[in-house]
Amino acid sequence: MYRFLLTPRWWGINVFTVLAIPVCLFLGTWQLGRFETRVDSHRDQQTQAEDARTAAAEPLADLLPVSTVTSGRRARATGHYDTGHQLLVPDRQLDDRQGFYVLTLLRTDGGKALPVVRGWLPGDANSPADTAKVPAPPAGDVTVTGALQASESPTSKGVNASGGLPSGQLGVISAASLVNLVPYQVYDAWITTPTATAPMVPVPPAAAPNSGLDLKAFQNLGYTGEWFVFAGFVVFMWFRLFRREVEALRDEELGITPDGSSDGPDDARQKRSPAGAA
Repeated sequence: MYRFLLTPRWWGINVFTVLAIPVCLFLGTWQLGRFETRVDSHRDQQTQAEDARTAAAEPLADLLPVSTVTSGRRARATGHYDTGHQLLVPDRQLDDRQGFYVLTLLRTDGGKALPVVRGWLPGDANSPADTAKVPAPPAGDVTVTGALQASESPTSKGVNASGGLPSGQLGVISAASLVNLVPYQVYDAWITTPTATAPMVPVPPAAAPNSGLDLKAFQNLGYTGEWFVFAGFVVFMWFRLFRREVEALRDEELGITPDGSSDGPDDARQKRSPAGAA
């Protein structure tokens, strides 16, 4: 009855099934591991953010380059603000309100400049009435502390990467975006200060890239379910083909033709008798 399992066609089906199931399970387990890693990273990021609020500020050079470990930690830098290159970062939301960041470059003692987000203001960065509310940065040498942040990318949340912004505005906070706007080198990082001069509001630090429960984390969870479903589908299709093959063999033994008719004893005798016999 089950000799058909040894035919070349079924050898191919069996080999594919035996290989496909562990591959699907492995990929599903791998995606689940990625999701769990992001959950752990999100938990660590929250703990790190809480610790950073009370920890002493560290020299900026000790925290660079920015990583998932150093992102959000309090950094300290000394220098003077470049009032001639203050920039507004439009289309940034805070507490579901639309507004803009106020970014000023801090010329550090080391020569490089550190982008400092001094705060957020509600309104439109293109409105003279709203931009007139921006307070001037402190003059002279200052020591600035704030949460260290990685440079943004065009795909970062809230970023305006469409281009075509007017002079004095910046869409992406990164060294690559600033290199053509200022005549000096810029750190590949930025900080957001914990306090802001009124009427500005402090900008809370964001989670490090590729960490936390972001869209990619839930994509990993979705892919996990898909691969496990694929494994179940392979088993289901193998069983369905197997059952159909067995039913076809049983029908053949009973003399049932594929069109649903059956050959009775008289029909069988007529087929065996010579044509035209009396």
